[in-house]
Amino acid sequence: MKAIRLVGAALLAAASVVAIHASGPIAVYARVDKVLIDPSPDAAHGTIQIWGVFSVGNPGRMNDFLPAARGYLYYALPARTDYRQLALQEWNDLKAVAGTNQIVAFGSQFAGVPTVRKPDDRAQSPDEYSLNFGIRRISGQNSAPPVRAILDFKP
Repeated sequence: MKAIRLVGAALLAAASVVAIHASGPIAVYARVDKVLIDPSPDAAHGTIQIWGVFSVGNPGRMNDFLPAARGYLYYALPARTDYRQLALQEWNDLKAVAGTNQIVAFGSQFAGVPTVRKPDDRAQSPDEYSLNFGIRRISGQNSAPPVRAILDFKP
């Protein structure tokens, strides 16, 4: 009986480590206007431009966010080949919410925070796309600071 409890505790501890590694503080809150996937969704070295209004994590302070800004995020598929299919699925999810005024959250601050590029910036040196919990549609959380920043954004 003691051995069963020990194995159960070890499995629970291992699952906790996986859960901690698989998620983390959100990197991006966004109202997506359009999505451009290049050259194609199944390319091994694909990139994506996500255009809209963004509130991204503050690189110096976990769970803190920079003021909302209009522009685009430029990402490359993750370096890990086993993450690429999930990233492509998320990119299609982002394309599906583009133009709907729906605010979404994605990415992990643990993997880094993307650069919000100005609309006239040249697309170069893409950030690596990070996975977290998928594309989460935000509703009923209008008082959260990054969501409020996007809702109140005036160009």
